[in-house]
Amino acid sequence: VKATKLGAYDFIEKPLSLEKLLVTLQNSFQLRDLSRENQNLRSRVAKSKVMVGESPAMQQLKQAIRRVAATNSWVLITGENGTGKELVAHSIHALSGRYEKPFIEVNCAAIPEELIESELFGHEKGSFTGAHALKRGKFDLANGGTLFLDEIGDMSLKTQAKILRILQEQRFERVGGAQTIEVDVRVIAATNKDLEAAIRNNTFREDLYYRLNVIPFRVPALRERSSDDIRLIAEHYLSEDAAAGTEPKRLAPDALRLFEGYHWPGNVRELKNTIERLVIFSDTAEISAEQVLALIPQMARSAVPAGAAANPALVTPQTGVGIGGIGTLKDAKSHRRPPRRLKSCPLKISAQSGDSKWQRKSRLGRMTFPSGTSTWSSRRGWPTTRR
Repeated sequence: VKATKLGAYDFIEKPLSLEKLLVTLQNSFQLRDLSRENQNLRSRVAKSKVMVGESPAMQQLKQAIRRVAATNSWVLITGENGTGKELVAHSIHALSGRYEKPFIEVNCAAIPEELIESELFGHEKGSFTGAHALKRGKFDLANGGTLFLDEIGDMSLKTQAKILRILQEQRFERVGGAQTIEVDVRVIAATNKDLEAAIRNNTFREDLYYRLNVIPFRVPALRERSSDDIRLIAEHYLSEDAAAGTEPKRLAPDALRLFEGYHWPGNVRELKNTIERLVIFSDTAEISAEQVLALIPQMARSAVPAGAAANPALVTPQTGVGIGGIGTLKDAKSHRRPPRRLKSCPLKISAQSGDSKWQRKSRLGRMTFPSGTSTWSSRRGWPTTRR
């Protein structure tokens, strides 16, 4: 017993039995291997929960997480699907004083209405058909730690009322039970819905909204973040796949430009799935733009040209008049898109823009034309090919 207290795995009594010695050694080796595997899994899970990105929006979000984690305040996280609301919740828990306690996640949208009370509060044996044993609910399991209610906007009004009571009193009863159970739980809720609109539509309780919305967080969509964030996230998932045992791969510069120009409607989740798909189906160490477009053709239709502005409202067309070639407001007017019926006749176009006769002649003298055309027909104003 003394040896065990000092750290020994086991002890063998006299007289020595070789069979027992072999079994003890085998068990100790298995325990060591399980311990190492557990450490590796914890390390991989911790890396997968890292929030990647250095854009101003992400720096502001990370700073807010660090400040809020030190408190016990409840948090409401909003944002589109796939933006990483779960990562925000994990980060708050990991940086809080509850980090050694359980982090219990509940997807409110995935649990049938008739089972959600049993999942959240637990049930007593025999409380309903199929309840063959006592079951602890999520609130009970999260006692002392954090309960993450994902997609809380999909809860029914009936369940919302019961959730509100627990949040107010920190106590509940299991389904079919009479004993009141007290808990100490920090609640973090998340939704992709507009809860204020849901309140107006009478599908979400206003009192529950204000109870949860102590500290609001909004996770930015991927299209609202910088191109550097997209590159960093892509590299993160490429290294994560390599750590899982696949061949290390990288994105070619032209492929990275496609990633940076794509609008990512599925946000970070879509980017992660795209990287995984490319790693599986790519036969080369460097993933090219051609390989990306072969697997994800929609990138070609929505990608912003390289060098274009990140704001769609500021993107200029690839063809047309350069801004530097326009000197005055009147010159700018002369470059307005002409009516369709006049677009093939430069003389009429210039006249339509409001130029005087001498301005039209001067402008035509400065015009250049495609190779093989240099003179104009005096009758119709059409270019004639030099013979």
